[in-house]
Amino acid sequence: MTLATLIEAVPNFSEGRRPEVIAAIVEAIQAPGVLLLDAGSDADHNRSVVTVTGAPEAVLEGLFRAVAVAAERIDLFVQRGVHPRIGATDVVPLVPIENITLDECVVMAQRLGRRIGEELQLPVYLYAAAAMRPERQRLPDIRRGQFEALVESIHLPERAPDFGPARVGGAGAVVVGARPFLVAYNIYLDSSDVALASAISRAIRESSGGLPAVQAKGFLVNGQAQVSMNLLDTEQTPLHVVFDTVARLAGEHGVTVHRSELIGLAPQQVMLAAAAHYLKLSIEEAERTVENAIRRKAAE
Repeated sequence: MTLATLIEAVPNFSEGRRPEVIAAIVEAIQAPGVLLLDAGSDADHNRSVVTVTGAPEAVLEGLFRAVAVAAERIDLFVQRGVHPRIGATDVVPLVPIENITLDECVVMAQRLGRRIGEELQLPVYLYAAAAMRPERQRLPDIRRGQFEALVESIHLPERAPDFGPARVGGAGAVVVGARPFLVAYNIYLDSSDVALASAISRAIRESSGGLPAVQAKGFLVNGQAQVSMNLLDTEQTPLHVVFDTVARLAGEHGVTVHRSELIGLAPQQVMLAAAAHYLKLSIEEAERTVENAIRRKAAE
């Protein structure tokens, strides 16, 4: 029996307010063989995150179709939201899931980026493990200044795209890459003080000397201060460590955590590790679930 090869993709689109546009993108991405796992939108961020999986060729086709629809339907000259962006399809990460390596996903990211550049005539930047330049490994570095800065600077040598034309239309640019699993995680404070959320973000993000493999930024969402994070390696910095640190820093200012949320999906092991921590269980005890027992029996 041939084992299935699976990748995951988690494209982010700069639209979270027009249901008909979001629906068109979600429909386009579901090429034959693509399994839609999750789709979520946020009006304040004006952003949608879609999670799909499937065989690599099917996923690449679905992604290309979705990028084409987003380019037709989203105009960044008028789009506004609190989340940084440089493209209608802002970022397209490929993640190895089953029987495929990160290096192989790099090759696929390059193929997808080249096709987007050539067929859709959009500027494309490669990031993370697929980056062709060391200064483009981090997404925030590519996105610095957002779409508006890119319009003014794409003609400069340091801003030249990896694929596609060195010009910017309303669809902006697309960032394509390959990376390990990332957990997108937000914590809402019981406060409207966005300056506090920004200060906490500076304290915890790795680039400011904070927690390893953590990116963070402060926002005001629906009147609440939000610490928005990407956790790049939850083995280095587990989810519960992030939560406890943000809660402690907020508490030093007399503020409590209101709630937290996942954007997209997280590996089960991440959630079990958090449960084990707060329930004072060993990870082996936390894994004693009905679902795990059923899976083990089915595999016998």
